[in-house]
Amino acid sequence: MEKILNAVPAETPPSPTLIAEEMLASAHRTFQTEIAGLKTVAASLDRSFEEAVSMLLACEGRVVVTGIGKSGHIARKIAATLASTGTPAFFMHGGEAIHGDLGMLTRQDIVLAISYSGAAHELLTVLSVAKRMGARLISMTGNPLSELARNADLHLNAHVDQEACPLNLAPTASTTAALVLGDALAVACLEARGFSREDFARSHPGGALGRRLLTFVRDVMRKGDALPIVTIDTKIPQALVEMSAKGMGMTIVVDDKRLPIGIFTDGDLRRLIARHGDIRQLTVADGMSRHPKTVAPGALAVEAATLMDAGRLNQMLVVDDTGLLLGALHMHDLLAAKVI
Repeated sequence: MEKILNAVPAETPPSPTLIAEEMLASAHRTFQTEIAGLKTVAASLDRSFEEAVSMLLACEGRVVVTGIGKSGHIARKIAATLASTGTPAFFMHGGEAIHGDLGMLTRQDIVLAISYSGAAHELLTVLSVAKRMGARLISMTGNPLSELARNADLHLNAHVDQEACPLNLAPTASTTAALVLGDALAVACLEARGFSREDFARSHPGGALGRRLLTFVRDVMRKGDALPIVTIDTKIPQALVEMSAKGMGMTIVVDDKRLPIGIFTDGDLRRLIARHGDIRQLTVADGMSRHPKTVAPGALAVEAATLMDAGRLNQMLVVDDTGLLLGALHMHDLLAAKVI
């Protein structure tokens, strides 16, 4: 076999530590580049932004946010943010728009078209149709001299000096800038409308915040036959039977007008046994806690949870304006309703 001369030595693999350092350096460069891009866009904000917010607030239809490619993804998120913060909006893909989805557009709508180059053929077609219909158009581009920017009713400048991509090609800093500019529009509209936490909850009934802000005490309280109730002269053994049957760890003590005058809990039972030993002949009056904490049925369940937590209570009574007993809450009910 022919002897191989001057063989090339095997390449030494890079150090894992060196690779990690390079990754972190790359991440820092990306962050710095995108932060710089946001600062550039923030510095360029002018009266056009104020006019855009005014247009959106005055819109009698919907805000139709459109784009293609990476800008399309950003447009979809901006539409979702607008819709969930009080500005009716939906996303319309630029490509689908020119193949039938433009039928969703009305003259009362405002089109927010996003294209960094401002030259996307599909969006220029959308612009043309929107103008013929009488709908107004706001463009968001990185090129104020582009056809989309020049022919829109209003232009928002999202220009950045450099992409985070080292080739300066992949949309990175530019899409971040467009996203933040869209968020700024949504938040400005939110604040101008006086949009509240309750309004937000109505748009998000399936989320945790929706449950917290849309669930009332009357929705989760126990009532009717589920309530453990005794009178003040009920003996402790009978009270324990009622407590065990209803599973709330307590029984409500009422007068002859069904007004709650006390509550007898597991804790009261333990304290009574510690004091007297034999409790068979005692009544709930001997150990109940008087003046129990109460809450109105129209209060938010999360408010009741806060009161119970502050008072280190596991149960709370629900009464109307006259003090009449309507129901009772147990901390487990609030946990089951996922309001805490």
